[in-house]
Amino acid sequence: MIKATLSRLAPKSLAGQLICLLLAAVFVSQMISIWVFHDERRIALIQLARDNLLQRSVEVAKLLEDTPADLHPRILEASSSQFTRFWVSDKALLRSSGTSSTERHILHMLGSEFADGRDINLQMEDPPRRDRRPPPPPRAEDRRKDRSPPDRLLGRKVDLKLSIPLKGGSYLNLATSYRPPPWAIKPLMTQLAIMAALIILIVIFVVRRLTRPLKNLADAAGSLGRGEDVPPLKESGPGEVRAVIAAFNEMQDRLTRFVSDRTKMLAAISHDLRTPITSLRLRAEFIEDDENREKIIQTLDEMASMAEATLTFAKEASFKEKGETIDLAALLSELAADQQTLGHAVSLEEAAPLLAPCRPMALKRALRNLVENGVRYGEAVSVRLMAEPDAALITISDKGPGIPDHKLDDVFEPFVRLEDSRSEETGGIGLGLSIARSIIHAHGGQLSLANGPAGGLVVTVRLPLG
Repeated sequence: MIKATLSRLAPKSLAGQLICLLLAAVFVSQMISIWVFHDERRIALIQLARDNLLQRSVEVAKLLEDTPADLHPRILEASSSQFTRFWVSDKALLRSSGTSSTERHILHMLGSEFADGRDINLQMEDPPRRDRRPPPPPRAEDRRKDRSPPDRLLGRKVDLKLSIPLKGGSYLNLATSYRPPPWAIKPLMTQLAIMAALIILIVIFVVRRLTRPLKNLADAAGSLGRGEDVPPLKESGPGEVRAVIAAFNEMQDRLTRFVSDRTKMLAAISHDLRTPITSLRLRAEFIEDDENREKIIQTLDEMASMAEATLTFAKEASFKEKGETIDLAALLSELAADQQTLGHAVSLEEAAPLLAPCRPMALKRALRNLVENGVRYGEAVSVRLMAEPDAALITISDKGPGIPDHKLDDVFEPFVRLEDSRSEETGGIGLGLSIARSIIHAHGGQLSLANGPAGGLVVTVRLPLG
């Protein structure tokens, strides 16, 4: 169930698949980068903020010593912030310093800022790996609190404490939480959205450039499969697509020349047979044996009919009828009406209009051959038209004796007749089904025969709708 749902939701087009894959790759790479580098970036920012704060502490201490005492509250107020407090007290906030190498290095750096070598005390905590707790909004009254040593600043734990002795015996104390604010998702999402939009635009442009010649190639292949004349395609797009189009143009040219040469040769042979057949028939008229004369003349007439039918087929094959879109229901209705006018029992089940691209004259001839075969061998014929998702289905059923299963494919061969299995009459020269199948195949369709469950022959014609 889940697999079927995912398969249904997955994009089918090349552009959709590329966009999904690229967006997934960008999202995964961004998440991995955040996971790997986010802590390092936060720690670097924390260290930078700490170093700036310690340097400011030295400057504040020097400024307090160089200014009158009545200005000290304003200096301390201006130097403090919502997460940093400076105050002066007679007691040091710290009586001892931390023992870590980082703290010793910072103390050495701060001591070098004073020429008199002061006893500075410092305690600090390592920056946390994560701080998911958002700080509360700042309040103006927090800056005007009493000067008691704080343990927390605006709900955040104090990370650094510092005491610098001042001239006169007082101490400059510092308490701060120098961690940067929690990581914000909005800038990252904005960055991802911009990147996704650019990826979509680029993929659409590239895929359209790639698929436009491929679509033209698919349309040309479909038209060629329906027997239409297709002009050579313009070679455009990437190199691989150009190579495919060039191969298609060459294949089309060779195929067209091959079919044309074979058709011309067939027409020439059929035309040249007319003269010797006519000559033999004239000579046969002088045979005195009546029985032999009639048999020879009958055989020559059949040969002449075959030659004429072959010549007609070759001429029609060489004739390029222009394709157009027609209503198959109207075509079948006209065909059934023509047969009914001739007194044949042909019925057409009511069908909705169904448009399909074809060569009308050729298709009508193929369907007429199939209906006439049904009338000749099965007396009553029923025609039905149905619509499938991408094809039109035409069934022609008769009430004759049918065809043995092992000979269903043989009847499509030229000049094959099965009068012993379907009728005692000759029934033509055996080109009707061959011509019909050739025309149906030229339209990109399929023609098949099957014996009906209640007897008779069922002819199925499947024609593409696009």
